[in-house]
Amino acid sequence: MTSSATGRFEADPSWTRLPHAEPGNRIGLFGGSFNPAHSGHRLVAETALNRLKLDQVWWLVTPGNPLKDHSDLAPLSQRLEQAAALARHPRMKVTAIEARLRTAYTAETLARLKGLRPDLSFAWIMGRTISQASTAGRTGGAFSIRSPSPWSTGPARPCHHSMHRQQGPLPATGWPKWMRRWRCP
Repeated sequence: MTSSATGRFEADPSWTRLPHAEPGNRIGLFGGSFNPAHSGHRLVAETALNRLKLDQVWWLVTPGNPLKDHSDLAPLSQRLEQAAALARHPRMKVTAIEARLRTAYTAETLARLKGLRPDLSFAWIMGRTISQASTAGRTGGAFSIRSPSPWSTGPARPCHHSMHRQQGPLPATGWPKWMRRWRCP
């Protein structure tokens, strides 16, 4: 939700905590507006959890995607509750950590999380909106991170990472060359 006095996004402090994870865990980061959260999101999260052999999937509910119009954006608390209702699984955690980190772009969030938890291995789970934005060059530097973290795309066919090459449902045109190796078969 937005504070009218400051224009900043606010969330209950319990939602903005970093979920617990043991050192060495493989964490899937599933970021999005989740406006609204729906069964397709759950399918992507479950598929990534299983196919990427992740220990957890963290649903990162953004206070406000800088790539989208906010006029129809539901309050953050409402979107968090919707996501939590769908993510009812012992290895799925819902958080609004970006509100606490004050990060707006994927690149910033990944860098901050890696700095906070260098003992974890992260995999970015990417939905259709951000993958479409990448071809339009509107990612705020998300694709400038040349990280060893695997990237998985959805909802068309969430997938494994480095063993599979650029065959898949999304066209290779417009994707940075280094990122093509993380795409779905």
